[in-house]
Amino acid sequence: MPEGHSVHRLARQFGDVFTGERLSVSSPQGRFAPGAALLDGHVMEAATAHGKHLFLEFDHGVVLHVHLGLYGAWDFGGDATFRGSSSIGAPRKVGEREMFDDDAEPAGAVRAATSAASPAYAGPPAPVGAVRVRLVSGHGWADLRGATTCAAITGADAAAVLARLGPDPLRNLPGDRDAFAAALGRRRTPVATLLMDQKVIAGVGNVYRAELLFRQRLNPWLPGAGLSPEAARRLWDDTAAMMSDGVRDGRIITTPPQYWTGYPGPPAGVLPEPQEAHFVYRRHGLDCRDCGTPVALTELAARKLYWCPQCQQA
Repeated sequence: MPEGHSVHRLARQFGDVFTGERLSVSSPQGRFAPGAALLDGHVMEAATAHGKHLFLEFDHGVVLHVHLGLYGAWDFGGDATFRGSSSIGAPRKVGEREMFDDDAEPAGAVRAATSAASPAYAGPPAPVGAVRVRLVSGHGWADLRGATTCAAITGADAAAVLARLGPDPLRNLPGDRDAFAAALGRRRTPVATLLMDQKVIAGVGNVYRAELLFRQRLNPWLPGAGLSPEAARRLWDDTAAMMSDGVRDGRIITTPPQYWTGYPGPPAGVLPEPQEAHFVYRRHGLDCRDCGTPVALTELAARKLYWCPQCQQA
């Protein structure tokens, strides 16, 4: 499932290419036909993300709410002007493949466009597969498939969704840091479980969970209440920093450059090979990068958990 940095990148991409555009909205598959009819012909005014939820706001107060889940994916395509800052600092044509996480399986998010951007663009191609919703402007299109949630809702409904979610480190609003620390302090649940609870902190998934716990040298089974307020705030700060890096890079990279091959040789902007990007995630049985102890694998909160038994004793 795409983690929070991916959805924030996706919101930025929608904002770049569709904000202020009057869109044709349809449901080629048919499952979203009533919702598409509510949105068709209206102007998209804003695209925002909170955790793993995407909200596309239209001029008549209706909001397209999307949660990709495990199988959701967007395809984009259009003419040569249909561009977006899908990679911060390196604008490129929408449709270029994103690396939303480093899972071997093709978890969805934004996929390669099914038609190349071209000045001779003559509109979107015929839908391929089960396209839940299609958005079309004068310069390009976006197709959604396989999402867990795809709904046309009111602004009040969107506010209710947000009210059920914890603070988002990528929004990092005033009070979020202390609210997160307080939420941990009230719970006896293992911190590794709490990090995956979207009501406690929105946007963290399995990759970030494992890497955060390692970087903070936290035992995954430590109760939330066992963290001091200062340790909980440090955990929040590291989450915000790491996920911000993910927005910038388009990948989850948690190791600093000194762990990469060729350091200090690579020039600025060069990213590590996938096998060098993480401390513990998907490295079970391999030596810990810091102490040499084999990285362990277990299951917690119904997901695989990678951790170092030596470094994460606290």
